[in-house]
Amino acid sequence: MNRPVVVGVDGSPESLVAAEHGARVASLRSRPLHLVHGYLHPLGYGVPVNPYDLGLPEPTDEARTMLEKSAADLRGRWPELTVEVRQVAGGPGATLVEESRRAELVVVGSRGLGGFAGLLLGSVSAQVAGHAHGPVLVVRPADRQVTTDGPVLVGLDGSELAELAVGQAAEEAARRGVPLVLAHVVAPDRRPEDSTGDEQGADRLLATAVATVRQRHPDLAVAERVLRAAEPASALVEASADAALVVVGSRGRGGFAGLLLGSVSQALVQHARCPVLVARPHAHTG
Repeated sequence: MNRPVVVGVDGSPESLVAAEHGARVASLRSRPLHLVHGYLHPLGYGVPVNPYDLGLPEPTDEARTMLEKSAADLRGRWPELTVEVRQVAGGPGATLVEESRRAELVVVGSRGLGGFAGLLLGSVSAQVAGHAHGPVLVVRPADRQVTTDGPVLVGLDGSELAELAVGQAAEEAARRGVPLVLAHVVAPDRRPEDSTGDEQGADRLLATAVATVRQRHPDLAVAERVLRAAEPASALVEASADAALVVVGSRGRGGFAGLLLGSVSQALVQHARCPVLVARPHAHTG
């Protein structure tokens, strides 16, 4: 199944930057690129819960022109890329969550049209990042252009979700030809005897992960970092400043609907200083 890379596009600068990231990712993965614009049907189909979202545009020639212009620009810069555009009758968040069932990856901007300045992550981006049926790339910060510099960063905590994140991070680093940085956060030193145990545990965790990565990607440059901080989220957000991409795990679909992203992943999706890949297995499609 030749799953496409799907990008949500609404004409906002953030979504157009996301489309650029999506084109690069699709090219690296040799996948088609689909630019999707979800709109609200005037008879009520797909009307969102949030009344502030009612200002989103209905399907218009203007929206179609915007999609076609974006596609033409991306085809010009990536001539080998197959680019399709589509308008879907539905709220943009719900549309992209549904698209994720058949997508290689869904790409969203950090904020779209109508977002409040105080919201660091738009409602559509949050909905897709939390509920998609496959991996999601949140392109942030919105004013940063696509960069090929810097490593892929992923945090380790010993969980199965982190193992999935490490696997997808290693694949992404190998595609991009950049190093992979495995980070583990330990609490600041309190007593020497406590810190020794923490350091040994961190070393074992990182060594196991490095061995697993090198078995699958023997030519990949892999670095280990032990970060000392009271809060893992803040340490990883700070470390993301030097990265081209940070990869986080998701809580999966077994928890409460509002807690599909763990607290550390949520913080990185909201505050990271580079794009964030939310790692998930692909949905099984019949």
